[in-house]
Amino acid sequence: MHGLIVVAHPNPASLTHAVARNVAQGIAAPPLRHTAEIADLAAEGFDPRFNAADQRLFLKEAAAPADVSAEQARLDRADALVLVYPIYWWSFPALLKGWIDRVFSQGWAYDDAEDGRIVKKLQRLAVHLVGVGGAGEATYARHGYAPAMKTQIEHGIFDYCGARVLGSELLLASDAGYPGAHLEAAQRIGAKVFASQP
Repeated sequence: MHGLIVVAHPNPASLTHAVARNVAQGIAAPPLRHTAEIADLAAEGFDPRFNAADQRLFLKEAAAPADVSAEQARLDRADALVLVYPIYWWSFPALLKGWIDRVFSQGWAYDDAEDGRIVKKLQRLAVHLVGVGGAGEATYARHGYAPAMKTQIEHGIFDYCGARVLGSELLLASDAGYPGAHLEAAQRIGAKVFASQP
């Protein structure tokens, strides 16, 4: 099986990138040796701005722009999607949010049925979320940030499209053994990506 790991951080030497690489190693580890591809949105120069061409796609007036179509094809080849991202302002960085805004488009990720229902088109896609944060767990708990992110990201984005969030981890600076323990955790996360899939 094949995992697509999408990472959104401008510094390739960051902990976020190291976590993404370790998730990939966990996916590819023996005995099953699944494959993994890392999509580095910053290095690849993905434009996160929802533009006029994206609006025409949303209105079903035009086909997907070439960069969006390429990302959708990359997702179509994947059996699982792993998002690895730093937590900015209690959510995704703008680069990752813009990737979702543009790539998870109407007609590909979901559709509006004539009777007004939402047709969820990504039911085959398993999703794993790995957020890397600087605040401590007590801060997330005290202010309700973790459940707020769960509602916004897991329900608001992926459930809307029918994708199944099978794992959601927050790797925080307050965790014991930081940062080395995060790299070990990332390998374990990678090893479990396909554990619950046939």
